[in-house]
Amino acid sequence: MVDIPTAKDKWSGKIGEVRLGATAENGGTRKSNKVIGGQNGLPFLSYENEYPNRPAMAGEVVDSLEGYPELAKEEFGDAVNDPVEWAKCWVNEHGADLICLRLLSTNPEEENTSSEDAAKLIRDIMDAVPVPILVYGCGHEEKDAKTMELVSNTCAGERILIGHAEEDAYKSISAASMANGHAVVGFSNLDINLAKQISILLTDFGVHLDDIVADPLMAALGMGLEYSYSVNERIRLAGLMGDKMLQVPMLCDASVAWEAREATDDDPAYGDAKERAMWWEVTTGLAALLSGADMLIVRNPRAASMINLLVDDLLGGD
Repeated sequence: MVDIPTAKDKWSGKIGEVRLGATAENGGTRKSNKVIGGQNGLPFLSYENEYPNRPAMAGEVVDSLEGYPELAKEEFGDAVNDPVEWAKCWVNEHGADLICLRLLSTNPEEENTSSEDAAKLIRDIMDAVPVPILVYGCGHEEKDAKTMELVSNTCAGERILIGHAEEDAYKSISAASMANGHAVVGFSNLDINLAKQISILLTDFGVHLDDIVADPLMAALGMGLEYSYSVNERIRLAGLMGDKMLQVPMLCDASVAWEAREATDDDPAYGDAKERAMWWEVTTGLAALLSGADMLIVRNPRAASMINLLVDDLLGGD
């Protein structure tokens, strides 16, 4: 019998690593940190690819429930009324690697929670859970600039991930991250050239590549997932082929699955909406990982659990 060798691709580039969270050894209070990235090949091809860091799952917590899906609230019960308890639920009951806190209430056109109160909430969550934190603002540029400056100072030494910096508004967020040794999310809009451009802008401004996590904007199942998959894959391939500006870990937001009407419509012909929404998020998240994502933001804890089981299988587990 002829022994036919397995064909393997060899890449000249390697995806960089970003460490999130700081333990006491690093001057922080986290019980452990989370490192993402580090691959030298395409996702889950263990026969040709070093895969030193398992993909990370960040459980979503919001500080305002205005417009938040009822089906998503049901998964956490009364904990959704207190972001601190919500974060503890994610970590203690569902094993989240990180917490993703969205400071939606700071929007001056809505609740207009003060930046000081937002920073205090971050500190309360940091004190309640031992995992790294990803923090997003409300999307209002001026308010986010002030809020993230205070958040950065409050979390000095903790190595949080601050989001997000984009082409037209990156200086204030980048400055906040650099001031206290945090990492920053570089956001681009479904285009490999824009993904490269934000990395160039951030590094020109002074951010180190090992402080950047790319978010190329994940599209949900039924809302352009195929195109988004191709963009993610092209970004990863370019990095592996040696494009330094694209050799950063990739973050994708699987919670966008809940924006698809088909995921949550209350139509008996579609089956149970609670189960359908969960599987919609699983499909979106799995596609993101297969296309190159190193970290997911997840909304449904059962979706996170299922994605983790699938990752176990893809990594060669029993």
